[in-house]
Amino acid sequence: MINEDQLDLVFGALADRTRRGILARLADGDTSVSDLVSRFAMSQPAISKHLKVLETAGLVSRSRQGTMRLSHLEAEPLQQATAWIGTYREFWDEGFDRLDDLLRRMDD
Repeated sequence: MINEDQLDLVFGALADRTRRGILARLADGDTSVSDLVSRFAMSQPAISKHLKVLETAGLVSRSRQGTMRLSHLEAEPLQQATAWIGTYREFWDEGFDRLDDLLRRMDD
């Protein structure tokens, strides 16, 4: 299971729409910083800062291919965060099930 500090980093990284967009792009495959710069109409330093936040959260890894530096989606922290959120989903599902039962009893 994900530790609390890592969970904070993941949710902090996901709090920004540009970083979520970068992750969505990386879901299609590895890409370069220059590709991200053109897609998000941001400067290279700005994209690099976003990538650093994602990398610190464990959501992105980076490697070199020749002179190009590629970013790669690391989905495991997303899966762990989803599992954490899922515990609350079960709570709401149980609440809705109880509400359905109550409404059925009222109709009888």
